[in-house]
Amino acid sequence: MAFSVAVAGASGYAGGELLRLLAEHPEFEIRTVTGHSSAGRPLIESQPHLRSLAGLTLQETTPEVLDGHDIVFFALPHGASGELTAQLRNVRLAVDCGADHRLRDAADWEAFYGGEHHEAWSYGVPELLVRAADGGVTRQREALVGADRIAAPGCNASTVALSLAPGIAAGVIEPGDLVSVLAVGPSGAGKAAKTHLLGAELMGTANPYAVGGTHRHIPEIIQSLRAAGAAAAPTLSFTPVLVPMSRGILATTTARIVPGTPAARVREAWESAYADEPFVHVLPEGVFPRTADTIGANTCLMGLAIDEAAGRVVIVAALDNLAKGTAGAAIQSANIALGLPETTGLSVNGVAP
Repeated sequence: MAFSVAVAGASGYAGGELLRLLAEHPEFEIRTVTGHSSAGRPLIESQPHLRSLAGLTLQETTPEVLDGHDIVFFALPHGASGELTAQLRNVRLAVDCGADHRLRDAADWEAFYGGEHHEAWSYGVPELLVRAADGGVTRQREALVGADRIAAPGCNASTVALSLAPGIAAGVIEPGDLVSVLAVGPSGAGKAAKTHLLGAELMGTANPYAVGGTHRHIPEIIQSLRAAGAAAAPTLSFTPVLVPMSRGILATTTARIVPGTPAARVREAWESAYADEPFVHVLPEGVFPRTADTIGANTCLMGLAIDEAAGRVVIVAALDNLAKGTAGAAIQSANIALGLPETTGLSVNGVAP
């Protein structure tokens, strides 16, 4: 029998992507969708591309509406899901695609978000390397097995953490002086009307934002790198740039190579880390990813170069911020938690052209 599913925040971009992927999942049955100002309206008005779900009507986002489902996915702005999730009494699995349950440190939450800090849930990046207490390296997926509460990642945060974790875990890069510059599509900012996200403001230009260490995903990345085994506190310069593509992230991240480390060993750290991963692929030497090759897919494509003159490794990673960066990661993690094959309902194939 299929698991019953509710999606809170179904009228937004993340909610729409969740529904698009869930509609093709053989083990999940979408029974309830909720919205805020759109409550009472047909889902198809907000998500006209989801033709198979045309019979659904958006309901109010309340604990009473959401309770009683096997799985509830939350696609709400930060600060909106924490209070709701605390009131659920009869939900087997809750997956939050917002920020409310990602950060373990209340001080980090206060510094970057503000408001009430909620308990951190199991982090939904299965491929992330984690240093175990005995010094060995495991994967975050082990913490997801049997989980009943999962925090899906920030899209920028998972892209950069996946880019750097293999080097940290293998001890081939230094955790200080990490630099990441990202070209990102505006869908990551949500569907609400904002002047700087209008087409007239985005077309033909690239716009940096949250410059100078202010982006909210920074503590999430640092948290992941510490878990991967960073011996010293990581330092990260993180600069996102809005570019005129609706979806996608292209993150170019560099790190200092530990002196004396052969180039072959550096590359081997990434290749061995992701060799058996279904959704994270390291490309052949000299090949680098395009965002276009990840659109609609639950894949993160990664290329590496060794800049010997600068003594740095350059990692270029591409993914779809709404798919692998958010909804795909949420569903992939839910599969693991429920004992389903991890790849169920998820594709590695993008859409082209």
